[in-house]
Amino acid sequence: MSPFPAGCVSLIGAGPGDPELLTLKAFHRLQQAEVLLYDNLVSPEILAWVPSTVERLFVGKMPGNHTLSQDEIGPLMLEKVRSGRRVVRLKGGDPFVFGRGGEEMEVLLAAGIGVEIVPGITAALGAAAAFGFPLTHREHAQSCLFVTGHLKDHSVDLNWPALAQPRQTLAIYMGMTGIDTISRELQAHGLPGDTPAVLVFKATWPEQKLHHATLATLPQVVREQSIKSPTLLVIGSVVSLSLQKHSV
Repeated sequence: MSPFPAGCVSLIGAGPGDPELLTLKAFHRLQQAEVLLYDNLVSPEILAWVPSTVERLFVGKMPGNHTLSQDEIGPLMLEKVRSGRRVVRLKGGDPFVFGRGGEEMEVLLAAGIGVEIVPGITAALGAAAAFGFPLTHREHAQSCLFVTGHLKDHSVDLNWPALAQPRQTLAIYMGMTGIDTISRELQAHGLPGDTPAVLVFKATWPEQKLHHATLATLPQVVREQSIKSPTLLVIGSVVSLSLQKHSV
């Protein structure tokens, strides 16, 4: 087991939800932690592995309901790590894939604090494995793009021509609020409306669900099925290979 020095922050990805998908290094760091800052997408089973002596601080963000703003999380981490303790910052998925891990790393490094990154399985990989569709396939997609469904200013001003290309897979995170714009703009920029798509709710969790749609019907399916976050949107013909027994 590699050392975890005091006065250091370990920035860890908890994976998509299934506790067995946590990395061994992440498990060891949770056992060594003295302070834990964690998000709302971390499963209770993973939190149960954290020793009871660890100071726990929930800093999760949900749409329209942030326990702490991003600008407040950085100073809180600095306060805890400057007390000389081992600090774990635990995030759902992977901290460097739409997890704001890069921003938090910059805060720590600017303050001269040691930081390590422990990767986690990101939601797109968890969804693909859970429901049996590949993200790339020689007969379907030669590339896969991980895309945010909204920008820092909450707009959906994306590079639509680059996204609306044939023979690629789009994995769109945080896309529920902009689903109408995503469907409309991708079609307007040349992606056929009958392109297969799926909406994956809480992939790898016990309550996971897969909803089939097409690019054109995505907004309708979201409304009819009352689909909420956290939901991953995957667009591309690869999703037609999904294990049908899991679909709803």
